[in-house]
Amino acid sequence: MNILEMSVCMTMGYVSIRVFQRLFSYFDRHWTTGFSYKRIARELLYVFLVNLILVNVFATPMAALTDDGLQWYDVADINTISLLYAIIYYGVARSSTFLRAYVANKIQLEKIMNDKLQTELKFLKAQYHPHFLFNALNTIYFQMDENTASAKKSVEKFSELLRYQLYDQQQQVNISQEMEYLKNFIELQKVRASEKLMVDLQLDEKLNGQQVYPLLFLPLVENAFKYVGGDYWIVIKAQVEGNNIDFVVSNSVPPELIPSKPNGIGLENLKRRLDLLYPEKHQLKIEKGENHFLATMKLQLNPDEQ
Repeated sequence: MNILEMSVCMTMGYVSIRVFQRLFSYFDRHWTTGFSYKRIARELLYVFLVNLILVNVFATPMAALTDDGLQWYDVADINTISLLYAIIYYGVARSSTFLRAYVANKIQLEKIMNDKLQTELKFLKAQYHPHFLFNALNTIYFQMDENTASAKKSVEKFSELLRYQLYDQQQQVNISQEMEYLKNFIELQKVRASEKLMVDLQLDEKLNGQQVYPLLFLPLVENAFKYVGGDYWIVIKAQVEGNNIDFVVSNSVPPELIPSKPNGIGLENLKRRLDLLYPEKHQLKIEKGENHFLATMKLQLNPDEQ
């Protein structure tokens, strides 16, 4: 009697496994929605129905024929115990499948978020270029009637600046390239500035080889030239402190003529780009003193970027 019961149970077990495997293959072919609780609930429903059919085809008749009659609690025990084993088998058999689906979903979500951020960065770049072009062309415009030779040199300088801006703004560049760009920009801006303007550019000798995203320092320098007044001085400092790059720009101002804090497309774009390119790894402060503006930006570099 025991041999018969064990044989029937083992046969039912192997048949159940084959049926479940075919059922899982069917799920994977026809339900390609990936990992979701709705899909798991649907699969468990099918497992329950299949297990119910197999148990009542194999185990229930055996209990009725080999026992002292089939009682209701026999049916409950047979179905409940077999269902628990079926659920355990489902969890073991499907765990790797749903783990792969979960990982794939996370990768897809990160890709979508990354694509969204890249799109936003390109939009910010598209906004900034007309802003830069307007200021640069306006500078050259003032030279045309006064000094044609100087205007030609400014056009050459402007073309170098524009060529640098055509680089991919999501790719990092050597800090020395960025500093060279700032020097050219300052020279171009000094053309239209007052002759009494004093510009003090202080660059740390340690700024050599660090990798940064381009055009992050420019808006602060551009803003200084935009609002300079009063005693007409601008001080620009860039230095390395540990794994940070500190960039400080200050300029004199006529306090009665300007708002408490500067704003505009350049600074707004800078704040957003910093949030996207250096999340939780940057600081940006813009303050107005009694007779000057002070802008401080700190970038925290990764060890492989230093």
